[in-house]
Amino acid sequence: MGQKADDRGVVYRFGPFRLLPNECLLLREAEPVRLTPRAFDLLRLLVESAGHLKSRDELVEALWPTTVVGERSLAWNVSAVRKALGDDRAAPRYIETVPRRGYRFIAPVETIEGAGDVEERGRSVPDRRWRRAAVGGVIAAAVAGFVLFLARPRIFAGSQATATAPRRPSVAVLPFENLSADKGNAYFAAGIQDLILTKLADIGELKVISRTSTAGYTSHPGDLKDIARQLGVTTILEGSVQKTGDKVLVNVQLVDARTGDHLWARSYERTLDKLFSVEGDVAQRVATALKAKLSAGEAQRLATELSGDPAANDLFLRAEYLVNRGFFTDNSLDALRQAISTYKAALARAPGFALAWARRSYCESALAWVGAKDVKALEAQARADAGRALELAPDLAAARLALGYSDYYGRGDYAAARKVFSAALALRPGDADALAARGSIDRRLGRFEAAIASYRQAFRLDPRNSHRAWALGQSYMAISRYADAERAFHRALALDPGNTLAKIYLARTILSSSGNIQRALDTVRGTAPILKLKRVDFLTYERKYHKALALLDSVPDTGYNFRPYRLPKALLQGDLYYYMGDMSRARPLLRRALAESRAQLKREYGLNLASVWQNVADADIHLGRTAQGLHAVARAWAVFARTGDRYVRSGYMLGDAGLYSDAGRADLAVPLLTHAFAMPGSIHVYYSPRMLWIDPLWDPIRHDPRFQALLRKYAGYKPANAATTTLAAAGAHE
Repeated sequence: MGQKADDRGVVYRFGPFRLLPNECLLLREAEPVRLTPRAFDLLRLLVESAGHLKSRDELVEALWPTTVVGERSLAWNVSAVRKALGDDRAAPRYIETVPRRGYRFIAPVETIEGAGDVEERGRSVPDRRWRRAAVGGVIAAAVAGFVLFLARPRIFAGSQATATAPRRPSVAVLPFENLSADKGNAYFAAGIQDLILTKLADIGELKVISRTSTAGYTSHPGDLKDIARQLGVTTILEGSVQKTGDKVLVNVQLVDARTGDHLWARSYERTLDKLFSVEGDVAQRVATALKAKLSAGEAQRLATELSGDPAANDLFLRAEYLVNRGFFTDNSLDALRQAISTYKAALARAPGFALAWARRSYCESALAWVGAKDVKALEAQARADAGRALELAPDLAAARLALGYSDYYGRGDYAAARKVFSAALALRPGDADALAARGSIDRRLGRFEAAIASYRQAFRLDPRNSHRAWALGQSYMAISRYADAERAFHRALALDPGNTLAKIYLARTILSSSGNIQRALDTVRGTAPILKLKRVDFLTYERKYHKALALLDSVPDTGYNFRPYRLPKALLQGDLYYYMGDMSRARPLLRRALAESRAQLKREYGLNLASVWQNVADADIHLGRTAQGLHAVARAWAVFARTGDRYVRSGYMLGDAGLYSDAGRADLAVPLLTHAFAMPGSIHVYYSPRMLWIDPLWDPIRHDPRFQALLRKYAGYKPANAATTTLAAAGAHE
């Protein structure tokens, strides 16, 4: 019998060739075609983006992520691939050269989910000129929830979580069992597991699965073979920790998941003052068992201990436990604050504790990013703490990450952040967090294909992390790859059905690709405030303002519920009454929102400040203060323009176009919309041309000849219920 498609992965077919990424194999009429590993990866990148330009920078970054190479290396590999395919640069059938830009795979490609005896289900990869652009807005969302167990879900194309033949030794470290009589020592067992995993990740020749992908498993599960298949590894490290007073017993065993054989096992009995060299010894012995070679730098890092103070080390593990278990919950702000305080206590005992400085810096940056009130103080402290960590340990990858997040979250210096994240990856190439961080920065810099490549690499190392799948889907949306995005969001929800951000982005994908508001509404059912707020948006599109207001009233007006939007609740309420034409109720709410927003101007800066200026403009324009509102729009754009953020640029353009529409200025709104439609970026994440018919935002200019010309330009996007929408725009509101 043939294997299931889930077991065999995706296969690409073009001309007489079949490309099998999981097998690292190119076939021509069933005969293998010889390619070097680098040339094979180049062909895979081009085929996976068939019909789309891959720039030279994107290809070099993907193929040589930690090495500086010249264009000659890329050209040589392109030539090797052409030779293997029998292609001709002058009259290409497969790979087209775009002078001074890059390369494009031009042959029709069919994607087959599975191979062998499996029924082949093909789909064509569309050419760029047939892909429809979409348009949208921006929200600053909190991070998604983490992973729960799920058996053998179907994964989206191009991001295989399984691996039938891993290229290098691979290991997953399962949660360590807490055998202590005091169950409050769970933090200690988890900390020892994390320390060992971190040391293993320092070994470049090992593929090590991230903690978030193993967190949902038990300490000693029954079917190791199935778990290894899900995680894409060949070996599993299991362990237990028993702590009694100042004595600790750590048991570890390395198992070949395919055969169940024990490759290596050992018990460590230590006092607390001698314990924190165990993780380095375990990593060294696992590397030896898996025949992974260590560089001199890696061997030195394995020998590095936490600090010389057992009490400081214990506090550090408690802080790590708070971050890892609390960051992805509704109490994330409290968890981060408690962790920062606990790191501080550890550093009071051990001022030379570099890793604690680095981790505290990261938490301070994260707390500022998700909406703490003391943002500037936190960002300044995060910068100082990252600098201290680097002074103490220049080769500590965590210190580089902390500095990168200080550049990213604190200063908005994306170029500097990318350089630092790349330096972290040079120290630890298999770090999923560093890969995702680089992907986020590439997205901000407008390098969307490179961002997708980094996110996909991160997901391969963290294949059961719902948040990674969500981030990848969001990146696909930025370049209007809605089918890929929808698969990514379904994958995220399969891993964690409670991932509210995945639900929201899936709903937006549905709306952008089909205009089906009811299906989008059904996707965001739930009691979470963020889901209710999204349903308010969708009910507004349907002109069901009373229902939208009732739902909005049920969302408590707490800072956490509305802070990610930098949006006063009163502004949302005032806008809804404004759309209903009830100005007697709209005015007091809009005045309150205006006062709140003006006060907020004194506390924000960067992208957040631009959002607040847009809120000021919204309130002013709806209160009839058009001149003041247009001035606020200009202030918002001036602030944004200083950031150089190419990801959210189109989203801010959409926001400004909506404000111009409210002011009745089609002469300003339509050119801005036209420009935004043509750009990749966040506009595609939340909008599509279908929304021009649906969104009441455009009602003030709907009958203007310039807006009507825009509708004709995108006539192919006209939704089926456009007639109903037109009646609503004419005044037939609920």
